[in-house]
Amino acid sequence: QVQFVESGGGLVQRGEALTLSCVVSGADISRNPMGWYRQPPGERREKIAAFTTTDRSIYAAAVGGRFTISRVNAYNTVYLRMTNLEPKDTAVYYCNYGTVPNEDSWGQGTLVTVSS
Repeated sequence: QVQFVESGGGLVQRGEALTLSCVVSGADISRNPMGWYRQPPGERREKIAAFTTTDRSIYAAAVGGRFTISRVNAYNTVYLRMTNLEPKDTAVYYCNYGTVPNEDSWGQGTLVTVSS
């Protein structure tokens, strides 16, 4: 059973940066494209960044140019570097498979709060 453990969230001010980490177990991230999702308060979860099956990275329009997904295969860990954060980025952030998420394996997520 694949498991995802996210960390790195916190309270930051507008314009600051954060890097989130996701340790994956039960799946090899070098063979399975992973992605980052977020769920703002009162809204649905959405995919914001992911690797594709051709090893490109793709981003939602809301975060393109500010967020960067990366990974270290040796650590089976996926990262999300977030810069120039805005209050609208406030959400719980999750990682999961980047193509079709495993709905039974969502982790606890990590909360990012951006104050103005």
